[in-house]
Amino acid sequence: MTDFPWPRGSATGIGSLPGTDVAEAQRIVLGELPDLPHLPELPARGPGADMIGRGAAFLVELPIELYAAHWRVAARPGRDRRRTLDLLDRDLDQMAEQAEGFDGTFKVQAAGPLTLAANIELALGGRILRDHGAVRDLSESLAEGLRAHVADVRRRLPAATVLLQLDEPSLPDALAGRIATDSGLHTYRSIESSTAGTLLRTVVEAAGAPVILHCCAPDVPLDVVRASGAAAVALDVSLVDKLDPLGEAIDAGVGFFAGSRQTTPAAIADQVRGVWRQLGFPEQRLSDQVVVTPTCGLAGSSPAEARATLTAIREAAQRLQEA
Repeated sequence: MTDFPWPRGSATGIGSLPGTDVAEAQRIVLGELPDLPHLPELPARGPGADMIGRGAAFLVELPIELYAAHWRVAARPGRDRRRTLDLLDRDLDQMAEQAEGFDGTFKVQAAGPLTLAANIELALGGRILRDHGAVRDLSESLAEGLRAHVADVRRRLPAATVLLQLDEPSLPDALAGRIATDSGLHTYRSIESSTAGTLLRTVVEAAGAPVILHCCAPDVPLDVVRASGAAAVALDVSLVDKLDPLGEAIDAGVGFFAGSRQTTPAAIADQVRGVWRQLGFPEQRLSDQVVVTPTCGLAGSSPAEARATLTAIREAAQRLQEA
């Protein structure tokens, strides 16, 4: 049985929350998810607080700017990058203040290399995804930036165990060649599964912390997740239609961040337990290997709904541990 780098019976958020008050968001996370809190993201603050803009902040020697409401590669760092870094620094300052002395496990999130490549444009037009050499360069740049980010979080929370979540919503479409060009008339050439695994492994190995690969699509490529060396996969349990690949990953020691769309603790616990039983694993392993989460970020919820969701997943995790 593998020792997992999170407390038994944990629940955590995926990332985003509604609103613009960083201090309040961090207080909510620490209060509702004390066993595995995360750094909340507040995209309502505007460009640079969104998933792609924040992900671009971690790129080293690959400056990004906002142009016609799209992120694209820039000739040199400018005000858009400065704004993005300032927003990130404010979040980290609040994390250090609100979680001072925290000695548990703390999670931070960033967009993964395939998702960034599918959403950031080249200076001359088209997404980075069109140039597979540029995708490799982006992955190496991101790896270097996330290594520094994890080290920074560890300096600010010296007693904590740090986890890194890579958000890859575009991964299945990049593999299947379903990413449309700007004209909508064509799609970009697909990324081979072996190449995707290598690109992700570049980031995973550089991170200096266990990595959770999150994808809320219906066809998560679990072979790629395993090839990446990620410690866990985070997915929407309601979209799992092929149990064998998930069972093989869990049997190989991959952690399972189980995202539920249910709204009550009992329903969430029943759904997660039901999938675990279908997989055929012993009940006593569930609370060690499984972390309960929402399916995706909560930026589109009201503040009351977001808090209720976090409360429900925490209580669901407690039910699973007590069962």
